[in-house]
Amino acid sequence: MFKWKKLGKVFTPQDVKGRCWLKEFAQAPATLVFEDFVRVYFSCRPQVDLNGQYVSYSAYVDLDRADLFKVRYVAEHPILNLGGLGEFDEFGTYPVSVVRNGDQVRVYYAGWTRCESVPFNVAIGMADSFDGGKTFTKLGNGPILSYSPDEPFILSGPKIRIFDNTWYLWYIAGRKWKMVSSRAEPVYKIRMASSKDGIHWNKINKDLIVSRIEEDEAQASPDVIYANGKYHMFFCYRYSSNYRGNENGYRIGYASSNNLIDWVRDDSKAGIDVSKNGWDAEMISYPHVFELDGLIYLAYLGNQVGKYGFGLAVLEGILE
Repeated sequence: MFKWKKLGKVFTPQDVKGRCWLKEFAQAPATLVFEDFVRVYFSCRPQVDLNGQYVSYSAYVDLDRADLFKVRYVAEHPILNLGGLGEFDEFGTYPVSVVRNGDQVRVYYAGWTRCESVPFNVAIGMADSFDGGKTFTKLGNGPILSYSPDEPFILSGPKIRIFDNTWYLWYIAGRKWKMVSSRAEPVYKIRMASSKDGIHWNKINKDLIVSRIEEDEAQASPDVIYANGKYHMFFCYRYSSNYRGNENGYRIGYASSNNLIDWVRDDSKAGIDVSKNGWDAEMISYPHVFELDGLIYLAYLGNQVGKYGFGLAVLEGILE
């Protein structure tokens, strides 16, 4: 069993002033390490509109590398513009995942559109930054990974990694919608695609993680790191209904693999759970694992899927 020491909540979006587009949520943290600071990308929202609808933007906060609880800078503008009329990302960019690509920084993001019979649909887009990850230019007006006969809706949660000069994109794919108390709720599973250039992808068309708590378990945020001869995946999962509180809410799971395709799930090794009280007492979700100065950190969301910010934990011991 791994053991994560919780360090506390690092960033609270409600504390940021002067940004009308950043009022709530700091979802799905993803890091980019610089010489003297760590840039944490996240997705946020302004307040709801007159129809009770949200949009989602993506931004970043720079944390001092020597003191990750010291905020040095918050992005003045979103890193990506929302899509135009009818485009796949017209109503949101959430979540994002970043990687260095030579002198550039590349981001993969989920673009949201609204629907009529169900609340939303999502596909995966890509954009490049030529200014060190401050702003990004989209590859085009459409997604790089979208629906197919086997993956008919909700391609979201991209997590990008490069191993041995091959690009790997973990993501979630919708398997079905189910009606719960007159509300359509999505069920999605973790999948993977590979690429030689990060643009053209080959899907393996296979659910990677077996369900544990129920057949319709929803899984998200599959973050993979290589350590001590094998691949380690931290992800989150929840029940398909009544999951917005503590009992059925998100928890963090774990799986390992020797080949990136066949995964053995063992949530008992995850090493982190909800707290007894406080900002992460109801749920913990959207884990992101990163190495920094000889330590391994876990960034994650707390109650209401990051409405009040994200926190950090540090690994005590090693990944093995």
